[in-house]
Parts: sequence; structure tokens; C-alpha cells
Amino acid sequence: MPVNQEESRVEESVGFAQRAWRSFRPSSYPLLVRQNFSHEIVSIMFFSFLLAGIETGIVTVLAKKGFTGVVPDVQLDIIVALLGASKAIANLTSFVWVKLNHGRNKLVFTGSLQATCAVIVVLLAMVPTNSPMGLYLFAVGVLLARMVWAGFITIRSTIWNANYERSIRATITGKLATVQVIFVGVLGIGLGLAMDLDDRSFRVMLPIGAVLGVIGIAIWMRIRVRGHNQLMHAERSDSLNATPSFNPLRMIAILREDKAFGGYMGCMFILGMGNLMVPPLLAVVVVDRFDMGYLEAMLVTNTLPFLVMPLSVPIWSRLLSRMHVIRFRVFHAQVFALANGLFFVAAVMKLEPLLYFAAAIQGLAFGGGALAWTLGHLDFAPPNRASQYMSVHVTLTGVRGLIAPFIGVLLDGLLAEFFGTPRGVVFGVSMALSALGALGFFLLERTMRDRMAMKHEDVETTPVSKAGL
Repeated sequence: MPVNQEESRVEESVGFAQRAWRSFRPSSYPLLVRQNFSHEIVSIMFFSFLLAGIETGIVTVLAKKGFTGVVPDVQLDIIVALLGASKAIANLTSFVWVKLNHGRNKLVFTGSLQATCAVIVVLLAMVPTNSPMGLYLFAVGVLLARMVWAGFITIRSTIWNANYERSIRATITGKLATVQVIFVGVLGIGLGLAMDLDDRSFRVMLPIGAVLGVIGIAIWMRIRVRGHNQLMHAERSDSLNATPSFNPLRMIAILREDKAFGGYMGCMFILGMGNLMVPPLLAVVVVDRFDMGYLEAMLVTNTLPFLVMPLSVPIWSRLLSRMHVIRFRVFHAQVFALANGLFFVAAVMKLEPLLYFAAAIQGLAFGGGALAWTLGHLDFAPPNRASQYMSVHVTLTGVRGLIAPFIGVLLDGLLAEFFGTPRGVVFGVSMALSALGALGFFLLERTMRDRMAMKHEDVETTPVSKAGL
């Protein structure tokens, strides 16, 4: 009997692995989307080699360890905070990219952005590491690359909206996100090992990644956008109020027009403030508090979260496919609060194993975050205004990116200097903000339920259960 049970478990595991593998095959999806999905998944495989060179969990460790002693510690921590916030800060340029791309060819524009990113990554490999100027150039280069990539993901959401129906959109983008994070996570191990052997290794590995990224760009350009001409015509025909503007006041107008989206963005701001404190502070903690090498540090800040993340993506994608993003965030935000709380306990008590476990829980949260952050606005936006809603979303992410990481690192440093607290106590603040964000989504969901119930009495609407609210 035990033998049969063991065989049954093995068969179940094999079956699960086979189903998971088949889910990445284009033939698993409707005929209409197979070719695009095939091009996208191969493209992101190659482009991930380039993205690893600007990934937050990698560049923060490279800066913190590589430039220690080159500038004062406080100044270095501020630069690390900037690098940790680079992904979010870059989103402040989203309105610029939407304006520049409005009514233009989406593929040509996104391909140009990818090529620019590749050039910047090559230049990052050339910065000197023995002078403050090298640190400044490294930070500016990462920030510029992140700004270009922010433009790509902003316009890509419009392409996804055109190519994939909502019923499969979360699943497909989840597969693409899974491939990207696995590749970037594994590349973090390789770079960490190489840097521990020779801290000049990045001068070779970054250009190699850029070359492989160019292959990904060539494959990306083979994608076809459904209704591309009609989409560009619709954008060109937009009224003045619907046309993207460099004026940030237009963002406020969108938030006022769409009350539900405005409430969602408010809750996201609270949740995001807590989460954006974590990456730069984590890089500081693994070096100053735990004295980790490149490999160990990158395991915590990059590889572990990224390799665990794909395990949760199928669960999160199914959940998001069945419900509105507001309800989805009620559950999702609580996982971030748990991860940040574990980081707090690990740092304060100096428990290295718990630090790794917290990184794994953070990876579970990242799985849902990657989906909801990219697709959440589509639950509110009209099709021809998807890029505008996305630009509002990513711009507000940039605003909190200008605030949260610096507050986290500086507050933690001040507490350590004047009160003797261990580095990492501010993870407790991150935990509290994430929990408060979860509460905000819960209250917003309940408000939306009441409004939809009132509307249902007067007009025929989608049942609340089917809407996911």
C-alpha cells in the first residue's frame, strides 16, 4: 500500500509538471493569439538577459558593495535608495511616452525603446568603480534605462489590451512574467557568483546581456497588433480631453472622472509606500547588518523572490481572471504585509534563515503584483484610453518612488545612529502601511458593492458575483 501511494504521488507530480510545461506552449491557447504569444515568450527570454543588468535587486547590491568606501556611507545609502526606487521613479515619465506614442505605430515605438535600453546597459559596464563620479554615472544610467523601459511597459499594455481578451489576458501575461522572472532570477545567481570571484565581471556580463537582448528585440518586432490601424485612427480622433497631455493636471481629471479608479489609486498609494521602502533598505541590511557577499545578497534581494514568484503566478492569474482587481488586492496586499513583517523580525533579531524565508514570501506577493500592476487599470479603462489609465497608474507609482525609499533608508539610518536600533527596524513601518493598504481595498470593495447593488435596482447590470465585486 505505501508503495502504491508513493507511485501515485510521483504520477501526480509528473502530471502537474507536464501540465505546467504545456501551459507555456502556444498550442494551449486560442488559434488567434498563438503566433503573438509565441513571439512574445521567446522575445522576453532573450531580453531578460538585458533586464538583469538594471534589475533593482541586482543594481542595489552592486552599488552598495562595489562603491563602499568610495563615498561616505550616508551618501552611498541615498544612492542605493535612488537605485531601489529607479523602477518606480522612472514611471514619472509615463505621460511623456504616452503623448509621444499617441496615434503612432506601437511596435516601431516599443522596439526603439528596447534598443535604447540595450545601448545604456552597455555603457553601464564602462563606469569606473574607484571614484564618486563612477557611482553617479552608474545611478544615472540605471535611472535612464528604467525610464526607457517604463515607456515600453506603458505602451505594451495597449498592445496586450488589443491582442488578448480579458478571459485569457491574465493567464498569458502571467506566463510572460514567469519566464522573465525565472531568467532574471537565475542570472542573478550567475552574476553573484562571478562578482564574488572577480568584482570586474559585470564589465563582461552586461554587454553580453545587451547583445542577447537585441535578439529579443528582433523577435518582438514580428508581433502583430490586432486592429492596429483602427487603434491608431481612434487615438488620432480623440477629443481634446481624451488626448494624452504632458500636463499632470490631466491625470487629476481622469481620477476625478472615474471615482472607482481614483479610490483604487489611493489604496495603491498606501500599499506602494510600504512596499517601496523595502528594496533599498534590504540591500543596506544584507550588507551592513548581515555582511553578505554578492551571491548571498543577490539571493535575498533578487533570486529567491524571483524564483518563488512563478509558483504563485498561476494561482494569482486564476484569481484575477475571476474577480475585479479591487477585490483581488484585498487578498494580495495581506501577503505583502506578511513578508514585510518577516523582514522586520529577521532584521531586528538578526535571523538570517528568516531573512531568506521572508524573501520567499515576498516572491509570492510579487507574483500577484506583477499581474495586478500591469493589468489592474484595464478593469477601469475604455479600450482607446488604456495607455492613459496606465500612465496615471505608473506616474503615481513614480511619485511614491520619489518619497518612500528615501524615507525608509534615511529614517532607518537616523534611528540606528541616534537610538542604536539595528538596521532594518523600518521594515515595521512597511508592514503597517501594507496592512493599511489591504484595509483600504476592503473598504473600497464594500463601497463598490453597495453602489453596484443600487444601480442594479434601476438598470440591468452584470451581477456582482460575476463582476468579482
